[in-house]
Amino acid sequence: MPYLDILRAFLRLGLTSFGGPVAHIGYFRDEFVTRRQWVSDAQFTSWLAICQALPGPASSQLGFLIGLHRGGWVGAVLAWAGFTLPSAIALVLVAIYGLQLSGQWVDPVIDGLKLVAVVVVAQAVLGMFKSLCRHTLTRVLSVVGFAVALGLGGWSGQIGAILIGAMIGFLMIKHQVPGTGQAIRLNHVPSVRLGTALLIVMASVLLILPGLAATESGLQMFDAFYRAGALVFGGGHVVLPLLESATVSPGLVSSDAFLTGYSLAQAVPGPLFTFAAWLGALDTTMPGWGGALLALVAIFLPGLLLVTGVLPWWHTIVSKPWAFGLLAGVNATVVGVLAAAWVDPIVTTSVTSISSGLVATVGAALLLWRKYHVLVVVVSLPLLMVLFDWIGL
Repeated sequence: MPYLDILRAFLRLGLTSFGGPVAHIGYFRDEFVTRRQWVSDAQFTSWLAICQALPGPASSQLGFLIGLHRGGWVGAVLAWAGFTLPSAIALVLVAIYGLQLSGQWVDPVIDGLKLVAVVVVAQAVLGMFKSLCRHTLTRVLSVVGFAVALGLGGWSGQIGAILIGAMIGFLMIKHQVPGTGQAIRLNHVPSVRLGTALLIVMASVLLILPGLAATESGLQMFDAFYRAGALVFGGGHVVLPLLESATVSPGLVSSDAFLTGYSLAQAVPGPLFTFAAWLGALDTTMPGWGGALLALVAIFLPGLLLVTGVLPWWHTIVSKPWAFGLLAGVNATVVGVLAAAWVDPIVTTSVTSISSGLVATVGAALLLWRKYHVLVVVVSLPLLMVLFDWIGL
């Protein structure tokens, strides 16, 4: 019975996956490719390319696909719930019951958790480079992907890098590259009819709901969070301006509460999109647990409908012989895209002092050299930052 295993695996990730969407990809790869071997590297990077090319929370979409592959639709829902609910519940508890974090140790702990992301993503990038960039051309493409993603920035850089990799791979890689010949199809792919239905539902809600919500406050709230989830490219941080305009500008959530929740959302594990649960719990439209659940479902729903809706056509394309080169190019540039995201924003916003650089070096030694479990790093780095802050370094 895979359901309990799926829930247990994703619940553990939901409780320990600090560092944002790029770091989550590193955790996912370590858990499901390396340790559990539920999916191959080729499957992992192929599905990751889909998620990065579409709007929505890429790490949550990827987890949803892994759950779908392992246990069908029930497995997909369990994967989403296990990964999402721990941080969402924690944020809602703080929002409703007014538990306020205080003390000099808070900021160093948050800084330490950011440094965890630095070493986890570095491990993911190195592992994927060794596995997917085994030839000169694919290594060059990883560098191209890095340069384009870092140079252009945002979702345009990510999508541009992937498109360049696909085009060059299609034109220049004529032979099968190790890794791309493995089965990359999910075990439970939606039919073309179901995929079409999912895409129609996703688009219909996006287009029709604003008119229906004009006089109903609950629908207005759902529409605001649904629209934010449907239109955002590039990860959780990009959704913040949309959420701010939907909640703070109309006076539904105060500016101070918005910023406090944003800070806490970065301090808890799991997807940053769970920030919507904080806002829903405080939204004057439907405050409390009901608003939190409505906002949480609304912001995740469009991305999950979209990524599963395109699967029937995606797998028809990648089953063709000419897709080997295209996929090899995409996989190589995805490595570069992840490396660019590691540099900016992860390193640039996390390693900001001599002490943070020293702690990041310790974390790299623990994870990459000594091969300690990631939980050791998650505990050790915040403690070290608290210690350095206490002694004034």
